[in-house]
Amino acid sequence: MVSAFLKLEGNTVRNRIWNFLIMHSEFDYSMKDIANYAEVSYTAFKEIWKDFVKRDIVKYKRNVGKAKLYILNRENHQVEKFIDYYWSVVHQEVEKHRQHEELLVH
Repeated sequence: MVSAFLKLEGNTVRNRIWNFLIMHSEFDYSMKDIANYAEVSYTAFKEIWKDFVKRDIVKYKRNVGKAKLYILNRENHQVEKFIDYYWSVVHQEVEKHRQHEELLVH
């Protein structure tokens, strides 16, 4: 199932990663887990991930065995702005759907 954000903003690899990280921002994950849960190929993921790390969108949290775990960097002002934008898109779509449902009922 594609989220409201992905429907409106495009079902791209970058947006899938953003979508997963925002929806699960309270936990840390390995790169492979993020790629898997975001349903993107690991090869495509690695290219975008380099940019996410460079721009401080994600930050290293800890190691579990050989795996490095990362978390969305909520301390980054740009990340917080993007999260606000993400939720505004989702809320706008939910409101549009709610209004449409009300019209069908009346």
